[in-house]
Amino acid sequence: MNLVWQRFTLSDLPLKDYVNGSYLHRFVGFLSPWRQTSWLLQWGDAIATMLVSLVFVLAPFTVTKTTVLGLFIVACSAFWLLLTVSDDTTDGNHHFVTPIHLLVLLYWGICVIATAASEEKKAALEGLINFSLYFILFALCARILRSPSIRSWMLTLYLHISLFVSIYAVRQKFFGAAQLATWVDPESPLSKNTRVYSYLGNPNLLAGYILPALILSLVAIFAWRGLAPKALAFTMFVVNAACLRFADSRGSYIGLAIAAVVLVLLLRYWYASSLPLFWRRWLVPIILGIFIALFLVAFGASETFRLRIVSIFAGREDSSNNFRINVWTSAIKMIQHYPIFGIGPGHDTFNLVYPRYQAPKYTALSAYSIFLETAVETGLIGLLSFLWLLIVIFNTGWQRLQQLRDIKSQDGLWLIGAIAALVAMLGHGLVDTVWYRPVINSVWWLIVGLIASYYQLPNTSSQLSDSNK
Repeated sequence: MNLVWQRFTLSDLPLKDYVNGSYLHRFVGFLSPWRQTSWLLQWGDAIATMLVSLVFVLAPFTVTKTTVLGLFIVACSAFWLLLTVSDDTTDGNHHFVTPIHLLVLLYWGICVIATAASEEKKAALEGLINFSLYFILFALCARILRSPSIRSWMLTLYLHISLFVSIYAVRQKFFGAAQLATWVDPESPLSKNTRVYSYLGNPNLLAGYILPALILSLVAIFAWRGLAPKALAFTMFVVNAACLRFADSRGSYIGLAIAAVVLVLLLRYWYASSLPLFWRRWLVPIILGIFIALFLVAFGASETFRLRIVSIFAGREDSSNNFRINVWTSAIKMIQHYPIFGIGPGHDTFNLVYPRYQAPKYTALSAYSIFLETAVETGLIGLLSFLWLLIVIFNTGWQRLQQLRDIKSQDGLWLIGAIAALVAMLGHGLVDTVWYRPVINSVWWLIVGLIASYYQLPNTSSQLSDSNK
């Protein structure tokens, strides 16, 4: 059974032999002589880091001007291509490929087939191009994050930018903010509740952006060394938690609840060897009990929070739930009509096809579930490949976490945070599709790239340096 699992997750795949025999690998390094004499590409990783940093600095502030962010992602993609074709092929580590890369490539290939099979080829092609840019952004992140110093810089940068976003959101709660749309049931007692949105213009989008930052800031409390950095991490966690609460996104609450369980279990595993027997046995129940107690206190003390939580289980009695259920029903009809490769990637394709299946008065820009959206756009084949990709991502992270635990490297804590952050985003994505928005999609691929950057080839003894030393 273990052998089957290793084959399924590509854990024992001889990647060096596979890459060396790949047709695509022939294009790697054909400009390497030029790179050896280029002054600019001597600073290749630094330039790549600058470009990726600009993407994450601008992302939350250009929500209404996605063209600007798109141009920087295009620049990242072009620079990744330049670095790849000019790689030094004599370096044994130049072709950094992981099982995650292979599954991303497989999913991209299915998107290409879905585009070719689409009835709306022009719109699907635009969606494919957007997908491709994010896939290449992942490849560039995975490449540069192998450096512990760059990894530390990118995590710190994201946490500081998200803190700035959260501070403005908290300010909106106390000083008021114009509600730009009807984000709650107009007939509910919460119709006049202020939901913050910061610079992102939408509370659900804000929650989707802050959710991974909340988890990573909690991990930073454990991972950062020194009293001042830990105090900063604690401040980030408190402000991000307040921001998430004031955004009042039910989908983010679902994601946070699932991720909290995963985070506690992984931290328990990480610290198990240093815990006394009593805490090994009772730590998880105690912490989960504390979480439940805090939830019950908030549930009883805050009518707003209580009503939002109760509305999750209100079924069609809540207008937002009713809207989503109608959209999900229409999305399932689309999947039944296009079961193999779907309608083609991209929200433009969805907008062209969805009206044929929608219930009257229930227009939508997406399927309001990333899993349904994936099945709609790329069919059941695409959904299965996406699920396979997720399994490989988490398996790769878990295997490397075990290795880092054995050598007591602090990097393992960031891996725990990355795994929990992805779980949170997937939990949120069960009932929403903010995951597809550039500001959140870029964070997703950054975190996937972070996990991929820790990958070590099987049967190698090399170890990553501690990023906090």
